Amino acid sequence: MATKLPFHLRGNYAPVTEEVTALDLVVDGTLPPELDGHYLRNGANPKSGWSPHWFAGDGMIHGMRLRDGNAEWYRNRWVQTKQLNDPDARTIGKDGVSDRTVGVNNTHVVSHADKILTLVESSFPCEISSDLDTIGVHDFGGKLDSAMTAHPKICPLTGEMHFFGYGFFEPFLTYHRVDASGQLVQSEVIDVPGPTMIHDFSITATQIIFMDLPVVFDLDLAMKGGMPYRWDDDYGARVGVMPRSTPGATPRWFDVDPCYVFHPLNSFDAMTSGGQHGAVVIDTARYPELWRQDSAGFKNDAALHRWHLDLDSGAVTESQLDDREIEFPRVAEHLVGLENRFGYAVGSFGDQNALVKYDLSDNSSTLHDFGADRIPGEAVFVPSAESASEDEGWLLTFVYDKPTESSHFVVLDATNMSADPVASIALPQRVPFGFHGSWIPSR
Repeated sequence: MATKLPFHLRGNYAPVTEEVTALDLVVDGTLPPELDGHYLRNGANPKSGWSPHWFAGDGMIHGMRLRDGNAEWYRNRWVQTKQLNDPDARTIGKDGVSDRTVGVNNTHVVSHADKILTLVESSFPCEISSDLDTIGVHDFGGKLDSAMTAHPKICPLTGEMHFFGYGFFEPFLTYHRVDASGQLVQSEVIDVPGPTMIHDFSITATQIIFMDLPVVFDLDLAMKGGMPYRWDDDYGARVGVMPRSTPGATPRWFDVDPCYVFHPLNSFDAMTSGGQHGAVVIDTARYPELWRQDSAGFKNDAALHRWHLDLDSGAVTESQLDDREIEFPRVAEHLVGLENRFGYAVGSFGDQNALVKYDLSDNSSTLHDFGADRIPGEAVFVPSAESASEDEGWLLTFVYDKPTESSHFVVLDATNMSADPVASIALPQRVPFGFHGSWIPSR
């Protein structure tokens, strides 16, 4: 009897084998003419057909070019990394030395300072063109000396890009800041007790926020291959808040209940319980624990939670905002680090595969239910205009149709979540489930 493949190599997790270009795609409905740009999404797609973990496959970008109400093209391309072209290349060599130019670059794709960067948290970024051709490794002119998170934050007020890198060996955590022109201008080592998996972080208009949580590096697991991380009851859980205005400042740490967070929704400066300035709010998709038994997979039991940290008193208030299981939370990019009313996430509730729109002003939510047989990926919000109200715009995502094993690019009206899609485009090949993406406007 043949060995059953792991989940990340079956169904719509399975890789596709061809790079495709399709021009002038047929639009069912009407593409808003304001959508002028590229929708790009990254994901793991092992070229060999095999990888030991979902997070370990070679990066592949799937892209849509939209202009004047037309879908000019769909294409998909592998990120041409060292590891793709030399499967024996390793981020950590046998001598224990890290080579950050080696990586799969499979997790996110972002644009900053006229560069499009593909990201994975173990390595340097790779730059690609808007046509998805790989330009090469980008290390900020040789200034970057750590890995780069797959989740940098671009401040809408300053245009700066904030990010961090973590590693198996000291320094375990390093913070970096890139100015609006793309120059790396600040790097600071952050003191943490040990090597943990820090997938994401947050910013506010005044603070940088780190999550130091109990999923730790395990050398024995690393020697076996796969994901070298496990849950550790003894490590503790805490959130660090560091002022943006003071380079080299030491974060102030707040103990929280043990948990894990892959992705925050957003964070912002807030009022204390006494009505004074001096608090931060952090909304996250929070797991009660992760990889206690093994890291081959995980139960998706993350739910929307909020931390309220009082920077004056040190008080921490934790509250659960929703009891449904969600992931891939997103906020409008022009509100990253600023107070937001709305947020969006992917949810699976029984026979409902849905995109959820949260209204945090009253903790209500609305759904676009795709049904049992159609599964959406992470949705990216695009405002209809610079002057538009917060939710006036569109949600862009790839949707998988199980009965036909096919995929569509779908555009929803974010102000009317339950309505039929504004536009749906049948794609020339299946788009495997992936991770994160961005809208890159032409302007």
